[in-house]
Amino acid sequence: MAFESYPLRRVEEDGGHPLDRAAWPATLAPVAQLLDDGLDLGPATVFVGENGAGKSTLVEAIALAWGLSAEGGSTGARNSTRVSESALHDHLRLVRSGGSTRRGYFLRAETMHGFFTYLEENPGTRPEPRFHEISHGESFLELAVDRFRGRGLWVLDEPESALSFSGCLALLGHLKDLLAAGGSQVILSTHSPLLAALPGARILEVGEWGLREQAWRDLDLVTNWASFLDAPERYLRHL
Repeated sequence: MAFESYPLRRVEEDGGHPLDRAAWPATLAPVAQLLDDGLDLGPATVFVGENGAGKSTLVEAIALAWGLSAEGGSTGARNSTRVSESALHDHLRLVRSGGSTRRGYFLRAETMHGFFTYLEENPGTRPEPRFHEISHGESFLELAVDRFRGRGLWVLDEPESALSFSGCLALLGHLKDLLAAGGSQVILSTHSPLLAALPGARILEVGEWGLREQAWRDLDLVTNWASFLDAPERYLRHL
């Protein structure tokens, strides 16, 4: 059997522990589709969609099922301020690639302040920046570059919330380099057309229809931004 070069091949419902379809988050169409059909993954998968559609719920559940901390970190992180994640991860089965790494890291912009405090209170064996003493965007990008190294499953939930345009470009370049080196896998949720353009990524648009694969230039995310930037007054006069 040929081994895949990335860690996670497929996510599906655990047949021995099914999730009640009448309970949230199974009531979200994308979650229901994943539970019913499973989801095959490639080296890079990008989820896009409106707020509340379920993209962060999916990304978070995959990260937790891999053993990563819900508020960010690796499989060894134990930081928790308030439990708010869904139970979806408890009902998933992960199909790993043969011979692949079990390393990984989860970054989500909304929990970074608490996570940086956790890192300061639980220092590693090597020196690292005092993340609270640099800007939010700089600290987020520095953490991503520092932790996303070598082979691993790198999961990001809406990282653009912390980053400028140039910061998004820098993160995109780092992810591109990781994927080109082989052995890494990226799973990303985003509202950013820039990050959605990750080279080689399969883009899944999340909504009331469930999950549908789309080309980057056909995404609502891309066409809406292009339309606004072309003529912002068309939108502003209706506010």
